[in-house]
Amino acid sequence: MNKNGLSEYTNSVHRIGRTGTVIAILIMLGIPVTTCTYFDMWPKAADLLMFCGGLLALYVPTGIVESVTYTPILGSSIYMSLITGNVSNIKLPCALNALDIAKAEQNTDEGDAVCTIAIAVSSLITIAVVIVGVLMLVPLQPLLSSPTVQVATSYMLPALFGCMFIRLMVTNPAGGKITGKWKMMIAPILILLGILVFVTKLNRGIGVLITIPVMILSSWLFFKSGQVNVIQGKNQQETGNSETNNEK
Repeated sequence: MNKNGLSEYTNSVHRIGRTGTVIAILIMLGIPVTTCTYFDMWPKAADLLMFCGGLLALYVPTGIVESVTYTPILGSSIYMSLITGNVSNIKLPCALNALDIAKAEQNTDEGDAVCTIAIAVSSLITIAVVIVGVLMLVPLQPLLSSPTVQVATSYMLPALFGCMFIRLMVTNPAGGKITGKWKMMIAPILILLGILVFVTKLNRGIGVLITIPVMILSSWLFFKSGQVNVIQGKNQQETGNSETNNEK
């Protein structure tokens, strides 16, 4: 695809993504606004701030973190991911698994297309599962409320993130090969543990916001010292050779 085609594709992705985001925000805010207007039940500003303050403190940092950290991985599918939600526990694992299966690399046209298809299929499956769950909620109520299932569900997120962590450490879904990448996480983990143990508890969003610059600085120092090396993947090498030939 030529440069004009790439520019047209990129512009169309951003245009559709921004339009969809605005529509989603209007729908999400429009339903409570319409309900409160129709029934004349607007809450007081003080009550609204009191009840929403804790949620805002939790989800605003998380939303900022997700936009910053997931965009390089998901590419243009970040619009769809943030609109449909469940990014860290559903969308991100699906995208990484799809990249691995397709042998595609992030930050490439192929990887962007693979992530977009994976997120779209994941969103459709999620909708289907939710519909089935709503229909089967009453028949499955005894099973879902059993102590065994409740204990098992408490381990779902730790198990999911544990699998993602191990997979990211032993494979290279980002394209190419990174040697010694385990060293880059030492400083962020130690700093975060120090804050949690000796200072105060943090929610996930604020914790990630603190560790992101530490991770970037740690990665840069290890890379400059030669303890972390990046070996380009096949697609990256082909792209680099193509650009070199075009310049000649």
